[in-house]
Amino acid sequence: MPVNRARRITLRTSTVALTLTLGALVLTEPAHAVEPTGNGQGASSAKQQGGRGKQGIYAAARIRYSGAVTKDGSTGNVTSSDVNWTPPPCWYAPYLGAKDFKKEMSKHIEGQLNTPGMGGTAGAAIGETKRHYEDEYSWPGKPGYKDYNVENDGKGMFWAGVENPNEPDYLKRSSCTDLPFWVENGDAPPPQYEEAITPKILAALAYQHIQLPDTKVTLAPEANTKVNLPTWAWLDKAVFDEVQATAALNVPGFNIQATTTAKPVSLKLEPGTKDAETYPASGECTINADDSIGEPYAKGKSDETPPCGVKYLRSSGDGTYKLRATITWEINWTGTGGAGGDLPNGTFGNDQAVTVQEIQAVNR
Repeated sequence: MPVNRARRITLRTSTVALTLTLGALVLTEPAHAVEPTGNGQGASSAKQQGGRGKQGIYAAARIRYSGAVTKDGSTGNVTSSDVNWTPPPCWYAPYLGAKDFKKEMSKHIEGQLNTPGMGGTAGAAIGETKRHYEDEYSWPGKPGYKDYNVENDGKGMFWAGVENPNEPDYLKRSSCTDLPFWVENGDAPPPQYEEAITPKILAALAYQHIQLPDTKVTLAPEANTKVNLPTWAWLDKAVFDEVQATAALNVPGFNIQATTTAKPVSLKLEPGTKDAETYPASGECTINADDSIGEPYAKGKSDETPPCGVKYLRSSGDGTYKLRATITWEINWTGTGGAGGDLPNGTFGNDQAVTVQEIQAVNR
């Protein structure tokens, strides 16, 4: 048989082995915990991890979130200003030591080999996976192991794919399909595993879970908004401060973390009706030197133009206008080993009801 054809057949068979074995091996993210770092709770049950049941294999490593994050493990309320940026749908993370991996993986492989109808090409593919971990069978870029590498137990861990439970696209979520691979303690994963977890990935996950404060601006004259009179809007420094969220992964021989920081930089006002004008005209109120936005209203300023505000040109009648106040947050991160950088700006806004009345005139 020509060498090239033999190589194609080997690679095709290897791909089948990967697909079949990882059908139940890609790990639903048991790291999806929002308790503070160091809480010490164990991995979630299979039932909590998306209903895979007892046949799945789940990671021992948990990503722990702390700071301004959601308390129920859901995604936070920030929206990325970059429509092309998304948090990682999956990643590779430390899974098990060699002895524990042998126990779980060999049981998993034997279960598949003994499944009725698992013969022919499928059976051969699973057999290749078994040889990969037991007899040092390898293919390009993926060295094999002898007896599941148990002679190096305690010196490293097998890494495996982990799904991001907050990724709605199943194909993306389950795309980390490489077989578990060995990484020595203190070493970086092989470069071909671009999705191997790093401080940058943790920073993106912290971004995904960050919970920004509600954006309720102070309006004045309060409860007395009149047609054609400017309404002042502002946010005090005390309620307009930076927010931080941290994601950490701590397992023997591998400890990394990243902190994502969101700093408010501007406020956008949308009056909720076309019959209105904003100050400034763009509706974008920039941050002041003291980290506040706008200027508090004071008696005697009703006829002045506010640095941040809105003027309604028509009464809201028996209803209200929904004034939307959206803050833009500048987001960056720092992580283990001095890593750091920028992430896309984020936005979060709230609606608040505004009643606009006609100015009452008395005719004599």
